[in-house]
Amino acid sequence: MLKKFAATIILGLSFIGSHAQTTRLIVRAQAKDAKFIGTGIGGAFVTVRDHLTGEILAKGLTAGTSGNTDLMMKGKVRRGLPVIDTTTAKFEANIPLSEPTFVDVEAVAPLTRRNAAVKSTTQIWLIPGKDILGEGILLEFPGFILDVLSPTTHEFIKLEELKGNLKFKASLTMMCGCTITKGGIWDADGIEVKAIVKKEGLRITEVPMKISPVANIFEGNLKMETKGNYELTIYAYDARTGNTGLDKINFVIQ
Repeated sequence: MLKKFAATIILGLSFIGSHAQTTRLIVRAQAKDAKFIGTGIGGAFVTVRDHLTGEILAKGLTAGTSGNTDLMMKGKVRRGLPVIDTTTAKFEANIPLSEPTFVDVEAVAPLTRRNAAVKSTTQIWLIPGKDILGEGILLEFPGFILDVLSPTTHEFIKLEELKGNLKFKASLTMMCGCTITKGGIWDADGIEVKAIVKKEGLRITEVPMKISPVANIFEGNLKMETKGNYELTIYAYDARTGNTGLDKINFVIQ
């Protein structure tokens, strides 16, 4: 009886396996108000899981370009008109399925910029043999990539060398790595960038920063008269899109 039961299970599993069909799935990561997150900025790490069991069905990085700027940012958007081309970054999976499966699709991006990386998720039914291609599943990533460039982390700075003025600098880009310039497609004038300065844990001032002649680089100045332990928080905020970004360091004036 036991042997007969085991044989029945084996036959059932064989039946399921023989009816599995490969389903192709494309997932793309798009920066909010910008382009796609691809190889040039480190990509997005995509995971596709069976929602019921938690089993990972596919995982990997998006690869390719950030897309066609004219098509995405200057073209006329309408239903059915794709904003991708053949080089646009994507993750493509081939998933064997024997029955419709409800899945969680998530991505973390930009993967190599951990201070800016965020997670975006969605859910969808995958049907055996029914591919989801073309634009595929689009995951949106709000925010900016912001890096404090100067001062450096825990830098010791002599007060007498500053001559009363501390200059600080930060790099700011879209989540896809797209450049921010004065008057450009991503216009620096529409983004508020400020530095919050603390000394010995107490907030002392907030300083606006302006775009420099170099793309992505914002600069500011602070009158510096006393020694101590300082914390510098620089944030970016776009009121139109809601995109934000932030970086923080500590330095010492001695």
